[in-house]
Amino acid sequence: MTAMIPRKKLIEVSIPLEAINVASAREKSIRHGHPSTLHLWWARRPLAACRAVLFAQLVDDPSSWPDRFPTEEAQDIERRRLHRIIEDMVPWEASNNEMILNAARWEIARSVAWSLGEEPPAKDDGKAILDYLQTKAPPVYDPFSGGGSIPLEAQRLGLRAYGSDLNPVAVLIGKALVEVTPKFARLPPINPPSRATLTRGGRWNGKGAEGLAEDVRYYGQWVSEQAEKRIGLAMAHKPQS
Repeated sequence: MTAMIPRKKLIEVSIPLEAINVASAREKSIRHGHPSTLHLWWARRPLAACRAVLFAQLVDDPSSWPDRFPTEEAQDIERRRLHRIIEDMVPWEASNNEMILNAARWEIARSVAWSLGEEPPAKDDGKAILDYLQTKAPPVYDPFSGGGSIPLEAQRLGLRAYGSDLNPVAVLIGKALVEVTPKFARLPPINPPSRATLTRGGRWNGKGAEGLAEDVRYYGQWVSEQAEKRIGLAMAHKPQS
């Protein structure tokens, strides 16, 4: 395997801070589906900022490739194009947009490939891009991962992601976000109503960990109902003082 030559990265030159700041600030008001609803971890890093910074750390600045972008004008045009990719991927709505994420993954794969003297997979071959990143892109390790934002976003960008923390609560959050969820990727739900539908010939068209999410919603509601019944029953039999 050819050694990668260190090159100046996009983050060393410029990134679209305004778009990143807007998306990061907006995350504070999101109350559905955001990892912060799993546990309110202090100093949680905004997902938008983590996604943008990881991208900009791994994608080469055009000035690193004078043979491909020989003039300052050509470099500036390419830099602005990369900025638009970041602007597209930082909003919360883009978190699970495969078209937008695949475009970002391809840019990372391109920088990795060029540094190895190779060409990246085709832009429209999402699986090949992910395989390439998993095999040849540098892994991301966050030694103090806390709420897990950095490993989560590294994984979203198709990278191998690792995290650690001294706090056992942080470790549990990280495992739930980064380690456990991918094991159920593309698997159908197992709760009784969903299983009955599939048994009758229904088809599961879910993406990612949607099957797991459906099971969590179903069994979470079941636990809530059972707790309400038992607590209500206990209160009904409580002697009046």
